[in-house]
Amino acid sequence: MARNTEDNAKTPKLTAGEKTQVAWYVARMCKRGIASETVYQGDLEAKVDRVIDRARERAEKNAKKK
Repeated sequence: MARNTEDNAKTPKLTAGEKTQVAWYVARMCKRGIASETVYQGDLEAKVDRVIDRARERAEKNAKKK
């Protein structure tokens, strides 16, 4: 199985807590998807985006320190 490497250059390394948060939100999206394919999931997608944005900001901040 090939991994999606399209966004890997832009995606920072996530901490264990951030990985857990993303996994939780993805699981909730799956649960909603099972309930109905037309259900709105934009709120959960936005939460995942915010977690990744915070990780990106942290990575940039750490890169400036070095």
